[in-house]
Amino acid sequence: MKTIWNESVVIPARNHLPGNLTVDTAVIGGGLAGILTAYYLSQAGKQTVVLEADRIGSGQTSGTTAKITSQHGLIYERLQNTIGKKEARLYASANQKAILEYERLIRARSIFCDFKKCSACLYSVSDSACLQRESKAAMEAGILSQFSKETELPFSVKGAIHFPNQAQFHPLKFLEAVSSLLTIYEKTPVRTVKQDKHQQILSTPYGNVFAKDVVFACHYPFPLIPGYYFLKMYQKRSYVLALSNAQTLKDMYLGIDKNGLSFRSAKDLLLVGGYGHRTGKSVQNPYQALRRTSHFLYPSSKIQGHWSAQDCITLDHIPYIGRFSSQSPHWYVATGFQKWGMTSSMISAHLLTDLICGHSSVYENLFSPMRHHVRASAMEFLTHAMESGKGLLSGIGPQNLRCPHLGCKLVWNPSENTWECPCHGSRFDCQGHLKNGPAQKNLFSS
Repeated sequence: MKTIWNESVVIPARNHLPGNLTVDTAVIGGGLAGILTAYYLSQAGKQTVVLEADRIGSGQTSGTTAKITSQHGLIYERLQNTIGKKEARLYASANQKAILEYERLIRARSIFCDFKKCSACLYSVSDSACLQRESKAAMEAGILSQFSKETELPFSVKGAIHFPNQAQFHPLKFLEAVSSLLTIYEKTPVRTVKQDKHQQILSTPYGNVFAKDVVFACHYPFPLIPGYYFLKMYQKRSYVLALSNAQTLKDMYLGIDKNGLSFRSAKDLLLVGGYGHRTGKSVQNPYQALRRTSHFLYPSSKIQGHWSAQDCITLDHIPYIGRFSSQSPHWYVATGFQKWGMTSSMISAHLLTDLICGHSSVYENLFSPMRHHVRASAMEFLTHAMESGKGLLSGIGPQNLRCPHLGCKLVWNPSENTWECPCHGSRFDCQGHLKNGPAQKNLFSS
């Protein structure tokens, strides 16, 4: 399924790795996080290459709704209550700086990517109290917000929070411009990464890359040990329709209710998203549900495209950005962006550049993959452990189709004609070809 971003931009192809290569830093993954990290590392004087298994921007970057926002659902009250007000302010500060840096970079490089300043709005059709509390928490965290009962949406709401000075853009136009400044090798999957005494050795089908530092920006880091990311992260699917002859919205919207919808305009199209679920756990056809809802809201609209994306979810709902583990001092990671990959990618680029260049960062502890927020993580950990345990146990037996990652039983998703792992989110097409990791090989590979 092509997205509206793919339909309007074709990024020139790059060659695969020509042979063995030695660099300062190797970035695994050519999505927005990997490209931005490589860009800022290069600007800092680090000889950097990007190794992409497929084409740059072909993963979650092409499936985003491309909202550049510090409004991440009902997050600020939760952060205040579970990890503290200081940390909530740091989270807000990091995301607000990311929005400003996009604007600065786009202007400095004269990047034409449909960048537009607007408000991001949370809304509810059933509850206003939680929104009022979230607005108060956001203000305490340093973000301007305003509670209201008025929106542009074609239905009444109990309440909405408006966050001004947020933004949206065309992610692939932006990616094309920034990536043109970098050394990138496509169709070059990294099979293994080994730590040597003074360098990291990345093996690919076309040769080895020797680097002092390596950044895992490949959506879901594939090494099982160290890091143990399979124990502290799972994945969720999300779905989008692009509608013509619908409504042109000035701002962006996200519903916080169960099956709440996401809305944003992209030129003459309206993007409507919703009905997401944990990968491998769909209970209905999300596209049919979106079609019914969209037809009800916009009877004259026509569907011009549909697509899905997949997000990594951390246990405390804060991204993992920083040193991969205490056992791998020259490995770094950027993952677990939830549904907020645009600002999280920019945060990753700056934080990882600081760390690799030997600088301190006020955000290091907040996003550290080695953190332990027990109060914020306990319930998600138990749920994830239960789902993973069920998947592993049901995978026992010769008749079951099992994920090559850790052996969980795969589930068929008829909405997308894919086999999906309910444990960690690997996906395969009907012929067994790998679509999403952390698995590294096709389903029927020998």
